[in-house]
Amino acid sequence: MKSLINFIQDEVSELLHNFYNLNTEGAQINVTNTAAPHEGDYSLVTFSYAKQLRENPEKIGQRLGLALQEKHPHIFISFNVIKGFLNLIIADSFWIGFLKQTTLDQKFNLANEKECTYMVEYSSPNTNKPLHLGHLRNNFLGQTITNLLKATGNKVVTTCVVNDRGIHICKSMLAWMDYGSGTTPMQSHKKGDHFVGDYYVQFNKQLQAEKKELMNKGYSADEAEEFAPSMQAAKNLLLQWEQKDPKTLEIWRQLNNWVYQGFDETYKKIGTCFDKIYFESETYLLGKSLVQEGVNKKIFFIKDDKSIWVDLTAEGLDEKLLIRKDGTSVYITQDIGLAQKRYQDFPTDKSIYVIGDEQNYHLQVLQLICRKLDLPVAQGIEHLSYGMVELPFGRMKSREGTVVDADDIIAEMITVAEQKTKELGKTNEFSSEELKKLHEIIGMGALRFFLLRVDAKKRIIFNPEESIDFNGFSASFIQYTYARIQSILRKAQEHNLHKQPFMQTEPLSTVERNICLLLEQFVSIVQGARESYSPSILCTYLFTVAKSFNSFYAEVPILQASTIESKTIRLAICSITSVAIAQGMGILGIDVPSRM
Repeated sequence: MKSLINFIQDEVSELLHNFYNLNTEGAQINVTNTAAPHEGDYSLVTFSYAKQLRENPEKIGQRLGLALQEKHPHIFISFNVIKGFLNLIIADSFWIGFLKQTTLDQKFNLANEKECTYMVEYSSPNTNKPLHLGHLRNNFLGQTITNLLKATGNKVVTTCVVNDRGIHICKSMLAWMDYGSGTTPMQSHKKGDHFVGDYYVQFNKQLQAEKKELMNKGYSADEAEEFAPSMQAAKNLLLQWEQKDPKTLEIWRQLNNWVYQGFDETYKKIGTCFDKIYFESETYLLGKSLVQEGVNKKIFFIKDDKSIWVDLTAEGLDEKLLIRKDGTSVYITQDIGLAQKRYQDFPTDKSIYVIGDEQNYHLQVLQLICRKLDLPVAQGIEHLSYGMVELPFGRMKSREGTVVDADDIIAEMITVAEQKTKELGKTNEFSSEELKKLHEIIGMGALRFFLLRVDAKKRIIFNPEESIDFNGFSASFIQYTYARIQSILRKAQEHNLHKQPFMQTEPLSTVERNICLLLEQFVSIVQGARESYSPSILCTYLFTVAKSFNSFYAEVPILQASTIESKTIRLAICSITSVAIAQGMGILGIDVPSRM
């Protein structure tokens, strides 16, 4: 479905070609909402073409405006040109037609013209600790990008890579072996991931004590960590795992299974599921054959110590190690192999990695190496990079136990939602079950929205109290607006006003036109959020819709409108606003309650 903005862009693109033989993609043409106090609905910037076309920008605007009005008189009733801006005025009949059709459909058709197949990889937890606040941002981004892609008619495969091997899990295993005395999560009344995570923290406390003692004896910090008894024991345990020692593997499987059970509980709370989960313990040897292939083709080179490298200096980077001198692989090697395996399992047009910005270099190297190897997946690799989530007191640190666990923040958000709802005092008629569900919807909605509303590339300082605000840039404000609309629509149905014929006998008011213009942009907003992998665009739009509706609600009577025609049109605006909010919030993974 094409929005009016896209329609204008395409029409202007055709006119520029016909008049000036200028070939410009419609998406590159700058069309914006007309800024006050100028008269108009949409504005086209023409002065940017003046130098290229060697014509006065006002003449360009006049020529385009006349052509648009002549070709589509039912859409463009008039226009004006002011200092290089062509301001287009849209006919009331167009907005009425939009209201009629969307009221009939009760949804926006978001399908794009070209369907693609995507893979979205996200979450990627370690099995030595529970999911934390940073994982929530990762999961919400991955889920929302998946929803945006599916909503616009694409096929999506969701995957997760679980980091279930390595020194980190050996640290938790060792601490449990030394201090756990065979205790299980059930015996300690803890979720499995929290249970194992506690032993990871305990290991690092012991390690820090050992490091301090060695440093007092003259060792450097790095030397103290390397030679600390706990670190030596963890390395030996990793070696036993690599040698497939039966007892070590049994303990490793047991701890991982406890963690997986804990992950599953958290994933259920936040609505995460995957089409395919890859485990590092099963993929860490992948990629070696591809590296050898690269050596044979002289893409990679071998140093005197038998280590294998790739030279990326021509691409502005450096030399990158692929195989160590002892023949073992590094992370980039297994990621190359996994990229190929995933493509073999699920051939896709694009593969989106939702990974934090500390991995920007790693993903850049991965893409360059895959291109050098001419792997089919290479051209489709894209990195949705995002900033870390920090707390008011600074960055979270797993080793020090200062990480905010996902389960804890979810519980806190629901508690804050309960407190804020009580302060409003509008839920006295709710049953205990209804209240419980409402608090979950508000709390989880606030959490998701807060982590999605900021551009993914920016870091976030998270404060639960700020995330639930019934009057601010929050999910709860949008949810409250939706509930208000549902109350209006229920009252209209009680009086059979929803069955009245759709008519217009008088011009739309300014506030009615403004919200119609905003609602009609829903399709282009969603498509823009999809193209840029930016849920924050949709968050901002939905907040603007909610604000615009509340202005509309305050300025004009709806159920008490003076004519049946005005009531019908305004109820249609109410209905379509609720559709946009429900559909948009659904893409964000946020529920909207019909009562609050």
